[in-house]
Amino acid sequence: MLNECRGMYPRLMTCPLFYSSSNKGESAAMKFRKYFFLRILTCILTIWIGVTFIFFIPRMFPSDPVENMIGQIRSRSGQMDPVELEALRRSLRVQFGLEGSLLEQYGSFLWKGLLHFDFGPSLMSYPTPAGEIIRTYLPYTLILSLTTTLIAWIIGNLIGLQAGFRKDKRSSKILEGIAICLYPVPYFIIALILQIVFAFQLGWFPLQSNINSMGGVTSYLGSLLRASILPAVSMLLLGTGWWIISMKSLSGTTAEEDFVLYARYRGIPEKTIGRNYVFRNSVLTQVTALAMSLGGVFSGSIMTEIIFGYPGVGTLIQKAILQSDYNMILGCITISIVAISLSTLIVDLIYPFIDPRIRYS
Repeated sequence: MLNECRGMYPRLMTCPLFYSSSNKGESAAMKFRKYFFLRILTCILTIWIGVTFIFFIPRMFPSDPVENMIGQIRSRSGQMDPVELEALRRSLRVQFGLEGSLLEQYGSFLWKGLLHFDFGPSLMSYPTPAGEIIRTYLPYTLILSLTTTLIAWIIGNLIGLQAGFRKDKRSSKILEGIAICLYPVPYFIIALILQIVFAFQLGWFPLQSNINSMGGVTSYLGSLLRASILPAVSMLLLGTGWWIISMKSLSGTTAEEDFVLYARYRGIPEKTIGRNYVFRNSVLTQVTALAMSLGGVFSGSIMTEIIFGYPGVGTLIQKAILQSDYNMILGCITISIVAISLSTLIVDLIYPFIDPRIRYS
C-alpha cells in the first residue's frame, strides 16, 4: 500500500493509509476543542451559581445596611429633617445596590460586581469603595496563604512519598507518626499554643500582628516578617500533616501495583522507581488537591487571621459580617469563588499534559 501511494502522488491524500492518519488528527483536535470548551463552560457555570447564592443569601439577613448606616449618622448628628433623611436613604440604597426590584439588583450586581469587580461603597469605611479596601488587604492574604500552602505541599509530598514507598525505614515511621498526631489537633489549639509560648511567654513575636507601613522599606519588611512567622508556622504544621498522610496513602497503594513490581524485576534502582514510577503516578491526585487549596486560600485563612490579628481578607470578612457590610461580603466571597473556579479550570486544562492516560484517551 505504501509503494502504491508513492507512485500516485496526485492521489496521495486519497490513499487509505494517509486518509486514516488525517482522520485521527482531526479527531484528536476535535476532542481537545470539545474538552476545552466544556471545561470553560463548567467554570463559567460554577462562578455564576456561586455568585447567585451569595447575592441572595445576605438579603435574607434581618439587618438592613442602609438603616444601619442611617442609624450611625443620626447618632452622630442628632435629629435630621425627614425630607433630607428620605433623600439620604434613597441615595444610600442606590450606592449599596438595593434600589429597584430584586431582579434589577441581581442584574446590576452581575454587571458591576462580577464583570467589573465594582461592589460599591463599604459600610464600614463609607464612602471608600469595597474593592479598594479588598485590594489593600488581599496581598497580605496571598503572601501568607500561597507561600505556606506551596511549602506544605512540597514538604508533605516528599515526606509522604518516603513514608509510603519505604514503609520499613524507621525515619519514615517516625515522620508518619508525627503527621498522624498533628493532623487531628484542631487548628485553633495549635495557633493558641504557638501564640502563648512564642509571643506571650518568650516574647519573640507580637501577640497581634502589627505591620509598620509608615516607616521605610526595611522597617516595613521586618515588621511584616515578624507578623507572618507565627501564622505561617501554624498553617504549615497543619497543612504538612494532611499532605503527608494523603501522599503516604497514595504512594503506598501505587508501590504495590504490578508495573512497580515489574520495574523491580527489571533491576531498575529503587530511587528511579520511587521518582519515575511511584511519585509521578501518586502526585496526580495531589495536583488536583493543590489547586483546590490554592483557590480556597481566602476561606482557609479566616481563623488564622482572626487569632493572630493578621490584616488579611479573612479579618475583613469577619468585620464585614459583624457590621452587615453587604458590599464587602459580596466582594470578598466573589473573589474567592472566582479564584477557586479558575484554579480548578487551570488544573483541568494542564492535567492532560501531566497524565498521559487522559491525553491519549
